[in-house]
Amino acid sequence: MLQSYIPGPESRANVEKVANSSGGARNNALPEMFGSSDLYEMPINVQSPERTQYLATNPSPSFVHVSRDLTEEKNDRVSINSQVGQGERRAEEVCTSPVEPYCNVPPIPVTVDEVDEEGSGSGGNFNREDGIYGQGGILGDIEENRVFRSKKELMTCLSIMSIRKKFQYKVFKSNTSFIVVRCVHPSCSWRVRANKLIESEYWMVTKHVNKHTCPTDFKTTRRRQATSWVVGECIKRRFINPGRVFRPRDVIDDMKQRYGVELSYSVAWRGRECAYENLRLGTPEQSYNLLPGYLHMLMQTNPGSVVNLEVTDGNKFQYLFIAFAASIQGFSYCRPVISIDATHLKGKYRGVLFTAVCHDANQQIFPLAIGVGDSENDAAWTWFLKRVKDVFGENPALVIVSDRHRSIRSAVEEAFPRAFHGICIYHLLNNLKTKFKSKNKELEQHYIAAAKAYNLQEFHVLFYTFCSAVPGAKEYLESVGLDRWTRSHAPCRRYNIMTTNISESFNAVLVKVRELPITAFVNEVRLLCQRWFQQRRTKANGCSSRMSTDVENKLEERRDRAQTMDVICADQYIFDVVDGDRNYCVDMALWTCTCRKFQLDQLPCDHVLAVVRKT
Repeated sequence: MLQSYIPGPESRANVEKVANSSGGARNNALPEMFGSSDLYEMPINVQSPERTQYLATNPSPSFVHVSRDLTEEKNDRVSINSQVGQGERRAEEVCTSPVEPYCNVPPIPVTVDEVDEEGSGSGGNFNREDGIYGQGGILGDIEENRVFRSKKELMTCLSIMSIRKKFQYKVFKSNTSFIVVRCVHPSCSWRVRANKLIESEYWMVTKHVNKHTCPTDFKTTRRRQATSWVVGECIKRRFINPGRVFRPRDVIDDMKQRYGVELSYSVAWRGRECAYENLRLGTPEQSYNLLPGYLHMLMQTNPGSVVNLEVTDGNKFQYLFIAFAASIQGFSYCRPVISIDATHLKGKYRGVLFTAVCHDANQQIFPLAIGVGDSENDAAWTWFLKRVKDVFGENPALVIVSDRHRSIRSAVEEAFPRAFHGICIYHLLNNLKTKFKSKNKELEQHYIAAAKAYNLQEFHVLFYTFCSAVPGAKEYLESVGLDRWTRSHAPCRRYNIMTTNISESFNAVLVKVRELPITAFVNEVRLLCQRWFQQRRTKANGCSSRMSTDVENKLEERRDRAQTMDVICADQYIFDVVDGDRNYCVDMALWTCTCRKFQLDQLPCDHVLAVVRKT
């Protein structure tokens, strides 16, 4: 269920606004971030499904179940449990503050609750135990004394009920205080009357003649109440999964099967768009207006998270950066190798998604930060990487891995002058194949093996085998820099991160989510990270060892191989290890092995484990 929040005056102070930033093409077509808007509710569920904020005035009720003080009908205030302050916080504290930084906040538009296909959900008569409404929902039947949050919700319920029960109605009388609807057949006695409650936006059904006296053959499969917005309410649960493909023809078939309604293609198409808009937090323009309030709540309910929102002088969206607290805290336990990549967003205003990820101890994708910019240019990449540096810091052991995009190279040099910038070996291989028209799979394997080789001797054998078969490849690869794409020449440890696969895999997970409006997209990313972190935390709590499962499995495999090796002691700390037809020297004082896996992976190799077994 969507939940709501209206940003207070402190919101903008917590969302960093850096105006008039230099460089980068600006997308002037983007909507205003803080301009006047008719939609300021903030659908959000930031920290957990059970916790949320709602700081708003009545008469507009919230989407969440709240406790209402019935003894103060005159004030008609709503109390909530707030994580911002200590204990319970009254909504009046925020309502009395000016909201000039954002502009005057209009009442929250009413949106019907999510319900299942059987008709259960929140709605109906007020019940203190059930929250504002009892059982029924928008798919429930109309009955006397039932309360609705607005006239629109009442009409939605009437329309869906008429579709389900296969009759049509017309509005007989309607004004701002009451409404009367009747069956379209002149002799039918079915009717409903509802009145607006005094000093409230609520509407109550005061009279309901629930008996149809119209002829049976009067019912038809085409019903006037099956408008696009009603169809959208009926089918919106089909679109909860962002990756769901539901064509207008599917909408027509679904409404025919579930309600016996025949729709035209245009009504089905518009109904699908209404469902998209309802579930995806409004239109793209409204989503940009929701973003500042969402980011404020994100920081309030996730202490330690870092959010940076930058707009242009014209108050247009320009850049966004988000790093969750769990990512910031967890990076200190990860290997200092960051993979960065960018991919296109697919919403109305497009843009580019920047990602920075690394490996956790189990070789799983560990998201560090995301950013949104206008395009993949020097200014956008520099801005994003500077934010990454501000949050995660820089040290001489840090390695940045990316493709060979020129903007990335200049941005890394400016943002991370002390870090080592490595190249993805697969992107470089694609460049080689394009430049030299090589399609020999065996030679490609020599190149990949050379890039992943641990010691120089092994590298030279594989490298010259590849270059001898591809004229010109040697000069090209040396001009790129052997240290930038090989493990054996790199001045810093790259561990096993020789590609940007983890970044591209993370982008692939978000392939459908990238179609959403900006606020819905950010929320889906937050939910994904939250789910991943929770699953891994649960798994880690069940471990009996301080080592990760991946490390334990690797050590077990290496321990088995070490049992077949012979160890010859040279002195107290130096040992010769015979591995088949090769000899390796292990120095236990310096923690080195001539195979170099021990030094570069920081994990005992087969030969070290053979020495440990021997001693």
